[in-house]
Amino acid sequence: MTHFVLVHGGWHGAWCWADEIAALERRGHSASAVHLPSDDTQAGAQRYAEVIAAAVREPGADVVVGHSLAGLAIPLVPQLVPVGALVFLASLLPEPDRSWRDQLATSRPMAEWFYDKALPHQGRDELGRSTWPPTVAAELFYHDCPHETAVAAVSSLRPQSSAPIAETTPLKAFPDVPLHYIGCRADRAVSRAWAERTARERLGAEVTWIDGSHSPFLARPDELADVLVSVEA
Repeated sequence: MTHFVLVHGGWHGAWCWADEIAALERRGHSASAVHLPSDDTQAGAQRYAEVIAAAVREPGADVVVGHSLAGLAIPLVPQLVPVGALVFLASLLPEPDRSWRDQLATSRPMAEWFYDKALPHQGRDELGRSTWPPTVAAELFYHDCPHETAVAAVSSLRPQSSAPIAETTPLKAFPDVPLHYIGCRADRAVSRAWAERTARERLGAEVTWIDGSHSPFLARPDELADVLVSVEA
């Protein structure tokens, strides 16, 4: 049996993993979901990594799964606690000595839908944290989810601090543990071409593709669980 530590992406919370935890448990595994301090304007990737590391139950064996923005934090976790493997799910990938904002400016890592349909509508709150209008968030993250699932998810989103995006990554090199990347074929957030190229260059991994949107833990948790349990630590 493997224990999976599930880490949400930007604007989300531990709530988004409930169906995935159930799917993994049906397969004889266990999982727990981390709640990152995403709305804390002072919390960057290192703070995220500390929260994730504290959730590891069996050092050296647990598989840490990071969705989207969490990809900037999970490579820092093995510096704090041994893990069995890291899985990047529809994930951003840090580049040593650069910020994610720098990558946005030079390598176009996001999907064209994100740039054309979503980004022009992104908002900011009084603390400068990013927010999404509900209709945009539903189309960006949950376009293949049941309507009631998308509505519930949108209502649970919270502001996202820019700290892990604006800072130069604390990562100096990717850790020497098994590294995997799972991509989503209909992702409207992360570019498929960027993911294929960058996973190969930075992780030494080929992307494992699954159908659907940026949020497979809500749209198709059983399909995602089947892929996760096949990961080799």
